Amino acid sequence: MEKRDFYEVLEVDKSADAKTIKQAYRRLAMKYHPDKNPGDKEAEEKFKEAAEAYDILSNSDKRQIYDRYGHAGLSGQSSGFSGMDDIFSHFGDIFSDFFGGDIFGSRRSTRPPRPPRGADLKVQMTVSFEEAYTGTKKKIELEQRKPCEQCGGSGSAPGTSPETCGTCQGHGQVVQRTGFMTMVTPCPECNGKGTRISSPCSKCNGTGKEPYTRSVTASVPAGVDSGMRLRLAGEGEKPDVGDPGDLYVFISVEEHPTLLRNQDDLHFEAEVPFTRALLGGVIEVPLVDETVSIDIPRGVQPGDIISVEGKGMPHIGTTHRGDLHVLVKVTLPEKLNKSQRKLIQEFEAKSS
Repeated sequence: MEKRDFYEVLEVDKSADAKTIKQAYRRLAMKYHPDKNPGDKEAEEKFKEAAEAYDILSNSDKRQIYDRYGHAGLSGQSSGFSGMDDIFSHFGDIFSDFFGGDIFGSRRSTRPPRPPRGADLKVQMTVSFEEAYTGTKKKIELEQRKPCEQCGGSGSAPGTSPETCGTCQGHGQVVQRTGFMTMVTPCPECNGKGTRISSPCSKCNGTGKEPYTRSVTASVPAGVDSGMRLRLAGEGEKPDVGDPGDLYVFISVEEHPTLLRNQDDLHFEAEVPFTRALLGGVIEVPLVDETVSIDIPRGVQPGDIISVEGKGMPHIGTTHRGDLHVLVKVTLPEKLNKSQRKLIQEFEAKSS
């Protein structure tokens, strides 16, 4: 059967760049992949056809020859696929790029496996309102695990050594085949270690790890609020091999007895004597690190709000602050003496 034009197979123009060709191949490979089309011979042939076209057009030298001489010019240079297993072997790395893993088995991978990253850790931290206002540094005690000193991390009792796992022969992985697919999975017998422990260490019970406490200092910026999260890069679990994980600190801020917070704004209820509400004056509002003088205008009414810019909570990472909003609560005396009552009566008489 005469081969179709490779550009036609990938459904691209002859001027298509490498990125376009790769995207076209990815789309066709996912469309006609045998896993999505079990038992469909036509889909399998289109999958093989797309793979061969990509092999030629993704290689600049082969593509130049093909553009000049067509299929005849590729004699001895084409991949010459004879079956599905050949395609998977040839394109294992391509699918690894597309799908994020070696789906055809590690024996076909040309890239060394990357050491696993340590797990991320999460802790809760409670800070006072004052600490959230000014910022602070807090120590965090982390309970973690390190290689056991008694067995050196082997997990075996002193004087003994781990034995090679008989199931995986020390590889730590087993190969499972389903039809044409080959999957490599951690050995279920040794959990991927490649060894088994017959005489476990008495200190770590064969785990090779023992607990220890590590201190980490977290810088809490001014302006943090409940529900915020701090990320301390590299302060998570530290594996024997590979990069450490991160530590995530979830913040909870305690309430203040007189100040109410709404994001970066602060709210305060001020009790103003009725005489000062009538005549006007100044009241003092105590904040965390200062006392603010508030001018009360004459005739202020209960429920009025007086706002002062820039006297609220700090905005994280900037020099800006929220505002202070003072709610006026006019207070009345519960009892009056004769002189006070007389003055009030005179005032009432002159006001009517």
